[in-house]
Amino acid sequence: MGINKKVLITGASGFIGHALVKELINQGYDTWAGVRSTSKVDDLEKMGAKIIVLSCDKESCLADEIGKFHEANGKWDYIVHAAGVTKCVNPSDFTKVNYDNTRRLIDVILAAGMKPEKFIYLSSLSIFGAIHEDNDKNISVNDVPQPSTEYGRSKLKAEQYIQGLEDFPYVILRPTGVYGPLEKDYFMMAKSIKQHIDFAVGFTPQYLTFIYVQDVVQAVRLSIEKEIVCREYFISDGNVYSSRTFSDLIQTELGVKSVLHVKCPLFILKSVSLCAEFLSTLTGRASTLNGDKYKIMKQRNWRCDISPIEKELGYSPEYDLKKGVKLTIDWYKTHKWL
Repeated sequence: MGINKKVLITGASGFIGHALVKELINQGYDTWAGVRSTSKVDDLEKMGAKIIVLSCDKESCLADEIGKFHEANGKWDYIVHAAGVTKCVNPSDFTKVNYDNTRRLIDVILAAGMKPEKFIYLSSLSIFGAIHEDNDKNISVNDVPQPSTEYGRSKLKAEQYIQGLEDFPYVILRPTGVYGPLEKDYFMMAKSIKQHIDFAVGFTPQYLTFIYVQDVVQAVRLSIEKEIVCREYFISDGNVYSSRTFSDLIQTELGVKSVLHVKCPLFILKSVSLCAEFLSTLTGRASTLNGDKYKIMKQRNWRCDISPIEKELGYSPEYDLKKGVKLTIDWYKTHKWL
């Protein structure tokens, strides 16, 4: 399928981008890894990826980088835009990276006459944050987005820009919580459970959805292969889990016999998150806990309807949470993370 087809993956040195590069190389695509000048690229080069530095925050530099590629190689047949941020020191940086950089990349690509056959944008279920109040409801593509976080708003703004372009062949994927090898936020949970402590948020039952990174990769691959454009899809493993399921599976895979389960009241979590955010501004380092993350963690329902992508693209999740957690913990162990 990928023979003689060029694909660009932005954010290639990140958790999801790394997995995408590996898969698309295996599928025979001429794979270009879009990275920042400070990114580590040894693993990407070992896999056979071609490296291109993209300064998406500086339009003149980006135009020069894209122009040089175009002159030497023509255009990319497909672009998978996986670059973005999930935590920032300054909340305004979500918009600068997730929206401004996306808009700038597309504008430069189009100005250079390099419109791809398909542009795949990795968005997020978080654009629907504020309507996750009814625990019995699956969020569908027909619902009106009401993001409650700066992260969600930045992703929605990027989506709206893409959707507003004339004759632009896009597919937007909205994954729920993505986990797997190289992922660092859920890794923190595993580290805590290894120390016999599990933190949960709030006392009202929480209903969660997850997706193993290889199922995200499957969704991207199908988005490239199928002749469908101008569509938006939710992606998860198709199941709904209680808030304890993830931590219980981690405990089992780690072989930890006893764990102290601590439920943190929302008002305490909010205070801790705001303190962490304040310290983050002092140190200049983004914190996993912050005001934006608090709004995500306090939501009780993360259900979504994946039937459209199943019907239209043939997406079929291969990893439920039990299988995915086992593979993830095995990777952490093998690579001495745990």
